Amino acid sequence: MAASSDYSSSIEAWRRDYEDRLRAPQGWLSVAGLFWLHASTTGAANRAGSDPQSDIVLPAGAPRFAATFELTTRSGKPVTRITPAPGVHLLINGKPSTGQTLEPDTSEHPDTVTLGSLSLMVIQRGSRTGVRLRDPESAARRHFTGLHWYPIDRRYHVRARWHPYNPPRKIPITNVLGITEDELAPGYAEFELGGKTWRLEPTVEDNTLFFTFRDQTAGKETYPTGRFLNTEMPKNGEVTIDFNQAHNPPCAFTSFATCPLPPRQNTIGVAIAAGEKKYGQH
Repeated sequence: MAASSDYSSSIEAWRRDYEDRLRAPQGWLSVAGLFWLHASTTGAANRAGSDPQSDIVLPAGAPRFAATFELTTRSGKPVTRITPAPGVHLLINGKPSTGQTLEPDTSEHPDTVTLGSLSLMVIQRGSRTGVRLRDPESAARRHFTGLHWYPIDRRYHVRARWHPYNPPRKIPITNVLGITEDELAPGYAEFELGGKTWRLEPTVEDNTLFFTFRDQTAGKETYPTGRFLNTEMPKNGEVTIDFNQAHNPPCAFTSFATCPLPPRQNTIGVAIAAGEKKYGQH
């Protein structure tokens, strides 16, 4: 089914914006490292620098010894503190700092450490705490070859019935590290496609419904583990699911992401020839 001109233009604009965000200096293509921290029990801390023997190895051009990240436990929770090396000037959230405790990406206001063009952020995944490095000069960003999409097809713009959970249910979500954590699902969307009825169970991300799903194109024309899709929150008992906006997880572009995998109930037994195709050799 041919898509109308206005509809096609809106999808093309969304895709350009998506690619621009991916290409941005702090986009997923800039992610250049992920380093899991060891806990400090005897005063030993994780050293960051361009010295290859560092715990957190920074690109050439960074100080050989730039800072230490000390991971401890406080009231049963992991706490990470950064201390710059002597003579090293770094910024935290854009302001000079001589060292402080860092809020991780799972907090409401995560902290960003910048050192020249490099940025670092503490991430927490289950019981593991790490530091993610972004470098605008990363190989992935410099060698980016562009995205590949299915033709826009209005048949994959579907109106789904929304079935809320009251209260929201916890569902187990496993990531590529094999770590499983419970996340809240506010309900499920039900729709017809390929002559059958399907259900997708989302979580919530930045005030949108966040769907992770797998269909019969996975591992063939699309990313093997599945794709992502964000929609507006339900209105009047319905959700618009537009598979023309289905996109790859960050793991398609970097090995330093910790992408969630689609839960078993989010497997669709038909080929959804819409949205983003595989990138490169992934």
